[in-house]
Amino acid sequence: MKLKILLVVNSVLSGTIGLSAILAPTKVLSMYGVDPGATVSLMAQYAGLGSMAIGLVTWFSRNVKDTQAQKALILALLITYVIGIIISVSGTISGIMKVGWPVIGFYLLFAIGYAYFQFYKIN
Repeated sequence: MKLKILLVVNSVLSGTIGLSAILAPTKVLSMYGVDPGATVSLMAQYAGLGSMAIGLVTWFSRNVKDTQAQKALILALLITYVIGIIISVSGTISGIMKVGWPVIGFYLLFAIGYAYFQFYKIN
């Protein structure tokens, strides 16, 4: 697998999820079994902004050739997705997020992808 492919896939998925959470937070929250309220919806929009930022960063960095820049990006995204797994597992186990396993899978998929480039391959 090439890093560019992982970045493009990450960009499309994160950007789509982020935009959805910004524009329709109550619908996105209800998909995960989270009871929406005004405060929770606002926080969902902020989370959507974070997802959109990841989507934009991965999109605009997909053609970066500098190895040091790639390594920094890979490490930052790996840490982000590992923390996302921890938060999602916690939310799912506690019952706050009733349908959290797809989110855990999403974070796990990208954590594995970035771990591959962090520890095994860079190009």
